[in-house]
Amino acid sequence: MKTIKYIGLAIFLIGLTIFTASIFLGSFEMSQKELDTYIAEKKYKSEIIKQELSKAIVDKELNIFEFSSVVREAFETSNNYYDKLIAKYNAEKNWKKKGEQYKYKIFGKPHTLSYEIAKKSGKGIIKENSGLLWFLTFGLGIIGALLFILPNVILLGKPGIKNDHIYQNSATNRGLIAWLVLVYLVLFYLVLYFMPDYVVNWTYILDPISMALNGGSASQWFVYGFLYCTIMLVMGVRMYIKYRHNKYQIVRTTSVLFFQIVFAFLIPEIMTSLNMPVYDFKNAFPLDYDFFFEWNLKSLTESGAIGIFILVWGTLLTLVIVPVMVYFFGKRWYCSWVCGCGGLAETLGDPYRQHSNKSLNAWKLERWLIHAVLVFSLVMTIVTLYCYFSGTSSFIGIKSQWIKDTYSFLIGAWFAGVIGTGFYPIFGNRVWCRFGCPLAAYLGLVQRFKSRFRITTNGGQCISCGNCSTYCEQGIDVRGYAQKGENIVRSSCVGCGICSAVCPRGVLKLENGPEAGRINPTEILLGNDVDLMQLVNKK
Repeated sequence: MKTIKYIGLAIFLIGLTIFTASIFLGSFEMSQKELDTYIAEKKYKSEIIKQELSKAIVDKELNIFEFSSVVREAFETSNNYYDKLIAKYNAEKNWKKKGEQYKYKIFGKPHTLSYEIAKKSGKGIIKENSGLLWFLTFGLGIIGALLFILPNVILLGKPGIKNDHIYQNSATNRGLIAWLVLVYLVLFYLVLYFMPDYVVNWTYILDPISMALNGGSASQWFVYGFLYCTIMLVMGVRMYIKYRHNKYQIVRTTSVLFFQIVFAFLIPEIMTSLNMPVYDFKNAFPLDYDFFFEWNLKSLTESGAIGIFILVWGTLLTLVIVPVMVYFFGKRWYCSWVCGCGGLAETLGDPYRQHSNKSLNAWKLERWLIHAVLVFSLVMTIVTLYCYFSGTSSFIGIKSQWIKDTYSFLIGAWFAGVIGTGFYPIFGNRVWCRFGCPLAAYLGLVQRFKSRFRITTNGGQCISCGNCSTYCEQGIDVRGYAQKGENIVRSSCVGCGICSAVCPRGVLKLENGPEAGRINPTEILLGNDVDLMQLVNKK
């Protein structure tokens, strides 16, 4: 069995190596005619960008790094020229000429321009052999991962969930392998978010699949979505094997796979092919933080009936459906059954759940940080809506564009992506969900104060093994509650049920009982303290 696992690991690493190395393959070259066509399509009025790009890329074979560098430089050169003219006319108070110069500026980001041009000018083995490269990257990766996982069917033949030797393994105990995984994941997110032109070869690999689904070529976000679903499927197989004796985990894993693949990936791609506004119908605000951005509101209102339906549905989902569902089922209905972020955490992140910090300081940081992000998202949305309906650019001194850009960069990119996923191997699988997700904070507030959901405990059966606390991905000291026989009513609990699954005595049970049956641990502790003080005073 170990031989099969090692062969699987070797195949997986070969696929991953080819996938990574594909960035460096091929060349990029554009003819003058192709460049003129592209500039005409984009309606760029600047002659400087045309001149600079002609000198830099026309009839020259460049690798992706050289190509990206010269295109970005051309972008900056053109915009810097017009910025100086704008500043000059502004100083002269020549408003007419100042306004005219804005027509020549290229709005957006340099890497976006570089990506678009690179996509049109790539040549070589990747673009010409996308099917072969798919097999050598995704295909080998899937085959290798499954070969590594499947022997566990035999190794875990007896009923029960095994986490044997998890702290003796470099990959699952913050060893060298874990740090290498962290570095790779962080670099992947940095390149994907901030240097998409470097990974244009990845989009060529998935172009045929993208064409079949939405009628267009693949973007870096299509690559991300396809990779996301692939990883969840493969690691979902691992979940099925590991937790095959637990029906709750089987159904929960099936649910997150369904909602990610169908709702978050396939439906939006099909909507694109039908010229509809792209929308993930399960994604609620404020996790879907740009739902109320001006560009999205404008796009939806101009898209006819489907756009209005999406706008109404998104609003109802946030204000009505989410709190009602949390009242009856707790935040687990979303965080552990529907959410894509939670789905990745429960599949790819399952080997790292024991790394969640259970200290009091971590809990204090969690409360302050996650609610600060929620407040940040609400302030941003209020500013955005005010500016949208009033036609102004700022609200009480806060510029709409600045606060949106700041949130998108710090929370949407860095926290949710780079840190939230990249740091799985060191800080656990729910870093984003626990410390940064504004929707989790919103759901948690409802669950904490107005929900029928709780985890009941039977203190008389607890043997203090600590499995429940060790594998709680949200950093809750479950054993402390179990020893005292107290219900667990915590805003951070996502109801994953792993604490119950790993308990050897059946002490823990997830319930949706009457609200009156919930026991507030704080009140119990305070009550015990009062009783103790009265006893001391009597003595």
